[in-house]
Amino acid sequence: MSAAAPALPDFPWDLLEPAKTRAAAHPDGIVDLSVGTPVDPVPALIRRALAEASDAPGYPLTAGTPALRAAIAGWLARACAASGELGVLPTIGSKELVAWLPTLLGVGAGDVVVIPSVCYPTYEVGALLAGATVVRSDSLTALGPDPRVKLVWINSPSNPTGRVLPAEHLRKVVDWARERGAMVVSDECYLALGFQTRPVSVLDDAVTGGDYTGVLSVHSLSKRSNLAGYRAGFLGGDPALIGRLLAVRKHAGMIVPAPVQAAMIAALSDEIHVDEQRERYAARRDSLRTGLVKAGFEISHSEAGLYLWATRGEDCWQTVDWLAERGILAAPGAFYGPAAARQVRIALTATDERVAAAVARLT
Repeated sequence: MSAAAPALPDFPWDLLEPAKTRAAAHPDGIVDLSVGTPVDPVPALIRRALAEASDAPGYPLTAGTPALRAAIAGWLARACAASGELGVLPTIGSKELVAWLPTLLGVGAGDVVVIPSVCYPTYEVGALLAGATVVRSDSLTALGPDPRVKLVWINSPSNPTGRVLPAEHLRKVVDWARERGAMVVSDECYLALGFQTRPVSVLDDAVTGGDYTGVLSVHSLSKRSNLAGYRAGFLGGDPALIGRLLAVRKHAGMIVPAPVQAAMIAALSDEIHVDEQRERYAARRDSLRTGLVKAGFEISHSEAGLYLWATRGEDCWQTVDWLAERGILAAPGAFYGPAAARQVRIALTATDERVAAAVARLT
């Protein structure tokens, strides 16, 4: 008899449909600030690289072309201050990786996956797909010497809170996990979007000193390069863990298309478009933050990433309804864990015109 499928939570955004319908009824239309979907154009140099590689009749390499692997390694060395020998691997975006990583690394029944108390829902989904037990905790010392812990997720800059973890905190997490033989996986998809501080990678020499044993770093080109539609992500870190993942992904056919691999090389080789996109988000962030504060919201963390973490001091669904009445759609904190029941996540990913409309409605 086959094993029962894991019981997964409801898909969060399905629960937001009533508020979306209400917001869409606004005479000037909806301002959707509920998701982090880029709205700005894909940079021209990336589109050119994709088009020039479009004659791709053969199967691409799961490991990525040598040129792509070199581009990833070079970017990690520059952007993450990583001086050691890294294993690297392209992925089909970052969400599929987050969802399947515990399974691909052999985490299963009887094992524990630690996730932040407030975090991206797919960390929990990935652990449940693997049959593991999920523990939400921001204090690893409270877990004690539990030998069942096999994987620890960290996320800096955080989705949804925008919180940035300092190097000392990251180093303590890595040390804690190594003492227990657990893996540390750091989701750093928003690393390039620091506004009030410079985010630090878990691969930084200040954290690991060039020793990546048991450590992986997850990255995405969706946010920094507007490539959400390309599904372009990658991993860096422990060469042994990367080798294990590569072996399974080859069997499973988890391959980044060849034209997308070429586009990734172009994206990783240019920082001008990233700086320009960061400036766009900074301007939208300033406008929305001012409008929210004037409307009585309190903003916490939010020093990096694509979101403002806001509260009116009430249940998050009440806040969602209050905003929906003004034609603005936000994500309730409840999507990200029980500890966030009084916050909402406001995305910066709307056009300048829609952001201006939201600010006008707030103020």
